[in-house]
Amino acid sequence: EEEQPIGIWGQRNLDYLKHHCKVTYTNLLTSGRLNAYLADIDRQAQERFERLIEGMKQAQGITEQLKAENALEWTGCLNNIRACAREIVEKEIIFA
Repeated sequence: EEEQPIGIWGQRNLDYLKHHCKVTYTNLLTSGRLNAYLADIDRQAQERFERLIEGMKQAQGITEQLKAENALEWTGCLNNIRACAREIVEKEIIFA
């Protein structure tokens, strides 16, 4: 199996599998599919995370104009959006 890079989402899913889904983890590991599985989870989660952030930014009116006018408010809003998106991705993909 060719090693594929595993990002933060894949690492979080790996940790979850090791601690809560030991049979699934062992089956993936022994079959040689663990790396490909984690790379796919990582890709799906990253794409979902980015889509959620863009959608929430549009819904809340977080624009580049706000960034130019009030960088502190823009940063706070974006941090809140990222935290919400992270929770959604973890619930839907990582810990599912």
